[in-house]
Amino acid sequence: MATAVREALGKAQRSAVHLEMRDIYTPDDPDFADWRAGVRFDPAERWQGWFDLVVATVSRGVRMRRARVVSEPVSEYIKFEYAVTERHNVAAGEEVRWLPRRRAADLALPGADCWLIDEEIVIFNHFDGNGNWDPATGMEARSDPATARMVGPAFESVWQRAVPHSTYRPGGDV
Repeated sequence: MATAVREALGKAQRSAVHLEMRDIYTPDDPDFADWRAGVRFDPAERWQGWFDLVVATVSRGVRMRRARVVSEPVSEYIKFEYAVTERHNVAAGEEVRWLPRRRAADLALPGADCWLIDEEIVIFNHFDGNGNWDPATGMEARSDPATARMVGPAFESVWQRAVPHSTYRPGGDV
């Protein structure tokens, strides 16, 4: 997890929302490779730092929500994310919803995945076409009110249409 997001979450007071819109992230991720090979693991143990950060953030009263816009049928990577979400994101205190891309076609959305912290700070995550993220150039933080006013309603439009993790079924073998 990049430093900018960790710092922003450490200072968050009310809300932290994360909009994800890609079908693959970091395809060479060793955890994804293990999952593909049938190695089942406890995400709370592998990603203990993130897990602890979410628990601490939520414990301060910050509402953390993550919305994922996904193509269906879902990619293998999204199956991986789905498989670890309950024991990772949800167990730590995040609320997670899934929105099939076809149901998002008429929504105005940002051009990149992003975080919105306390309705004020936007952190964009930039990936290349293959889903790779460069820690040196992949993150862009903005604190201008116009960008926050654009991202906030975009996230809420996705959130309202999205299906809670507890009831979403991506289909296929997860």
